[in-house]
Order: sequence, then structure tokens, then C-alpha cells
Amino acid sequence: MATQERSAHLTAVSSRAALRADALSAGIAVFALYHLALALFMVAFPHSFYAHVGPFGARNDHYIRDTATFSAAIGAGLAVSLRRPSWRVPALAIAAVQFALHSVNHLVDIDKAHPAWNGYFDFFSLAAATLVLAWLLGTAVARARELRSTPARSAYRTPEARGQVSLSDDHERS
Repeated sequence: MATQERSAHLTAVSSRAALRADALSAGIAVFALYHLALALFMVAFPHSFYAHVGPFGARNDHYIRDTATFSAAIGAGLAVSLRRPSWRVPALAIAAVQFALHSVNHLVDIDKAHPAWNGYFDFFSLAAATLVLAWLLGTAVARARELRSTPARSAYRTPEARGQVSLSDDHERS
């Protein structure tokens, strides 16, 4: 009976870990797509971006495109981390810090957007996204620790063990 209970407990723990891993990958994918789409929108339609997303101060298409490069870089880093799990913690940490700083910037200028509700919406949506990124980062850190501490479990999760070619170091794990 104790063996069955232990087996059931291990299955439940394994199921929760798999669910967190799936949520982590999905969250990273969503934020990667968001950053890449935002960068493309900013580069292709700076006036529309200014009018509908960032109506703060005077419009400057050059600075909008400059800012797009930062968003593209974060999106690319997150996208790469989907295939290279060792990139997840640093990519998520950078994205979370960027969102936190961006939130503070919007809080400072919360009453300067036109229309005014846009300033409040931007701040609260950025702050909520920061919390989601912080959760994803915590999940990625926990997953990385788990994979480092259980060599028998992590061995079958390597790209080579799954039959995938990997250009990473031998210790790269997913």
C-alpha cells in the first residue's frame, strides 16, 4: 500500500512539473512573439505605434525604431531560449527587468498620455506582465535547479537523448 501511495505521489509531482514546464515554454513563446511583433509594428508603422500605443510627448520615428531594436533583441533571446534552455533564466531575467523599468517609466508619466486612460492602462498592463515574467523566471530557475540536481532524470531530457542534434555544450539541458 505504501508503495502505491508513493507511486501516486511521484506521478502527481511529475504531472505538476510537466505542467509547469509546459506553462514555462508557452509563456516564453508568448513573450517572444509579443516582442518580435511589437518590434515589427514599430519599425513598419512608427506613426501608428505612436498614435495608438505610445502617445507620450512629441513623436520621433527614429527613436521609435531605435526602441524597436531593443524589443527585437529581447524577443530573439526569448525565442532562442525555447530551443536552448540554458538561455531561459538570463533571457527571462532581462525581460523581467526591462518590463519592471518600463512600468516605472509609465508610472512617472501616467498622466501625460493622450487619451489619459492610456497612461493608466499602459502602466497596469506592464506591471501585470512584469509579474507574469517574474513567475516565469522563478519557474525557470526552479527547473534549472531540478535538472542540475537530478542527473538521472536530466540525462534523458538532453537533446541528444531525444534524438535531436544540439550545438550546445554537453551539459545543456531542456
